[in-house]
Amino acid sequence: MKYLPHEFAIGGVYLPPLLIASILGVLATMLTVAFLNRQRLSRFFYNPPLVFVALAIAYTGLIGTLFIPV
Repeated sequence: MKYLPHEFAIGGVYLPPLLIASILGVLATMLTVAFLNRQRLSRFFYNPPLVFVALAIAYTGLIGTLFIPV
């Protein structure tokens, strides 16, 4: 049976796996948005903050599914 983490202990503080996945998803989104801004590709988006939220949700889902089974 595959081990599913119920919580992560970081410094004695218990954190749910979805919180860790969402933090990593937002960090990945920030890196992607910085790359898009540096290459001036964000000017092609109608609403860049909405793209940021959509990327954060997509990255959180991918990280939660592939790396941290939520």
